[in-house]
This record gives sequence, C-alpha cells and structure tokens, in this order.
Amino acid sequence: MRKLSLAVIGFYIGILSAFSQSYQDSAYKSKTLNVEEVNFVTGYYHQDGNHSPVTGGIGTEKLSDYATTLELKLNKYDKKNLKHEASFELGVDHYTSASSDKIDPNTISSASSRDTRVYPSASYTVTNERKGNAYGVNASYSYEFDYQSLGTGVSFAKTSKDNNREFSLKLQGYLDNLKVILPVELRTGNNGRRQRDYPSASRNSFSSSMSFSQVINKRLQFSLLLDLVYQQGYLGTPFHRIFFSNGTEKNENLPSTRFKVPIGVRINYFAGDKVVLRSYYRYYHDDWGLTAHTASLEMPVKLSSFVSVSPFYRYYSQTAVNYYAPYQAHTISEQFYTTDDDLSQFNSSTEGVGIRLAPPGGVFHSKHINTLEIRYGHYSRTDGLHSDIISLNLQLK
Repeated sequence: MRKLSLAVIGFYIGILSAFSQSYQDSAYKSKTLNVEEVNFVTGYYHQDGNHSPVTGGIGTEKLSDYATTLELKLNKYDKKNLKHEASFELGVDHYTSASSDKIDPNTISSASSRDTRVYPSASYTVTNERKGNAYGVNASYSYEFDYQSLGTGVSFAKTSKDNNREFSLKLQGYLDNLKVILPVELRTGNNGRRQRDYPSASRNSFSSSMSFSQVINKRLQFSLLLDLVYQQGYLGTPFHRIFFSNGTEKNENLPSTRFKVPIGVRINYFAGDKVVLRSYYRYYHDDWGLTAHTASLEMPVKLSSFVSVSPFYRYYSQTAVNYYAPYQAHTISEQFYTTDDDLSQFNSSTEGVGIRLAPPGGVFHSKHINTLEIRYGHYSRTDGLHSDIISLNLQLK
C-alpha cells in the first residue's frame, strides 16, 4: 500500500561490485552440492515531498522503508559435467507511510500507515560450459496486506566459444491480485466505515528481455538490452484521489492495458588496473505517452588490493503520460485521470558513493565473510521529491 518511487528503489537495490574476481579449477569439478556464496543485503530508505496522489496531488509523501534480503547460491556438476546452479532468496521490508495513512484520515493511525512485505524467490539453471548453453527457470512470490504477486519465468543464454560474446533471453510473467481499497469517503456500505472484506482485482504483466554482450578488447566491453513489457488488468491505484476542477471527487482511473519498450546500452571501460568506467543509457517509451531517458556513470577506483571506492551519478528525464494533470486540473468529462507525480513530467538526479572491502583474510578477520560493501545515495527531482538511502552488502563464501 506504500507510495514511493519504484525507479529510485530499483536503482539503489542493485549492489554493484567494483572489482570482482572469480577462479575455477578446470582440472576438478565437484560432483557434490556446494555453497557457492551467501549474500546478505540490508538498507534504509527515506523520502519526503508534497505531491501525494493519496490526497489528490497535494500533501506529504513522507515514507521510511527498511529492507533486508538473504540469498543462498548452490552449485554442483553432474556426471556429464553439466553445471547445476540453484539460488534461493528471501526478502522482507517494512515501511511507514504518512501519505498512505490519509486513505482514512479520520483514524488516529490506520493500518495503512505501515505494512510489511515478504517476497521469496528461487531459480534453477543448467549450464553446458563446453557448448556455451544455459537454461533456467525461476519462480517468485510477494505478499503484503493489499497486494499479492506470483511470478514465473524461463531463461536461455548462449556464449561464444571464445567467451567474448553472449546472447540471453528471459521470458517472465507476473499474476497479481490487489485489494481495491478506496478512500474512505468514496466507499459504499457500512455508512462509509472501514471495511474488512475489500473487493479484489487482477493485474498481469508479461515481459521478454533480450541482451547481447560483446568484449571488444581487453579494456572495452558493451551490452545491448531490449525489453518488451505488456500489462493488463487494474493498472491504477484505487486509493489515489482525484479532485476535479468543478469540485467533484473520484479515485484514479487509468487504461487497463499498457505496453512498454525500454532499450539500453552499457559500456564498461577498464582504464588500467585501478579504474573502471561503467556507463549506461536507456530510452523508454510506452503507449500511455510517457517517454524517458536515463544516463548513468559509475567509476570504481581501486585504492589498494582489497579496498575500492565507487562514486556514481544518474540523470533521468521523462514526459508526462497523457492522463496526468495536477490538483484540481482534471475535468469531469475525461475518461482517464491521475494526479500521481510519478507519471508527470520531471527531471531527477542521483549521486552517491560506495566503498567495497575484500581483504584476503576476510572481513573482520573472518574467512567466511568475503566482501563488505556500503553504498549511500541521494535522489532529488524537480517536483520537490527527495530521498536518501544507505545499504550494506555482506558476501559470505
């Protein structure tokens, strides 16, 4: 039930390793199940602003979120020297939201002011290293008070004989169910009191993701990325209020289908033994009329054999969807309408830094803690929304 910028969370939640190393002894491949690595990631996110769609495009957007994920990776080789990899992940996050509490402003502190989301997932991949083929399946589940999501997908990857090129394809589907929780004054029955049994609606998303990676030389690598995403069902947020220019009030209404096309390119340049330049650009367009551009740069710098620092910057710009208007600017004759500033025209920037420790004797002199990484970032956009996040990643082997 939270209201926060998913683009911001998505950008931060990817903990990038500044300098990663891998080693595998080709003379021996274990036929028993091994723990490849364990990743523990935790973070704190806080945002504030004054354009909450819960109160019609005005009002506080203050929100705090605590998120933690634990990932376990296992692998083994079978009798045919095929590599089997299994990954299990459990995520839990808890948020408090001042804007969501305004769904029913008559309560001192309603249930919508806070919630906990639990999201387990699992994947299984079989790789033929001799032929360069990999096949995988995955499944995921997410639950919070007003939203449930069930996801499943398949993947395929093909690597060239010299390991300089790779093509990958992922097909993913999410079948979601949400409770249609309206603002308290728009509810019918029970004299407008808080209901326990809310009606439900479905939302389904299907995507195909394709990527092509190429090693140009020892210093330069690039990747091309293409996603095709189709959504259908209840795509609005039921508790977002709309105050029309004539004083009438309704809740948000958006089309029941949406088609998205993001196209991106990554270029990594290794400028010697101590500096890496990671650049990324993405163009996005959908049939709601939103067009966006994203550009980011990260520069990991190796200060010593086991310490690196990674400053990063991201710039983002988007146009508004066809159905957006600010507070009291919609007319009652419109078919679709939203005052959600995430769908408005704005520019944003994110700047931050990460530090990564990977000492040969292990972090805190523990041979089981291979890597520690801390990242901090600040996000701001032209409509006044701003946020901060700090995250910690521990890798155990």
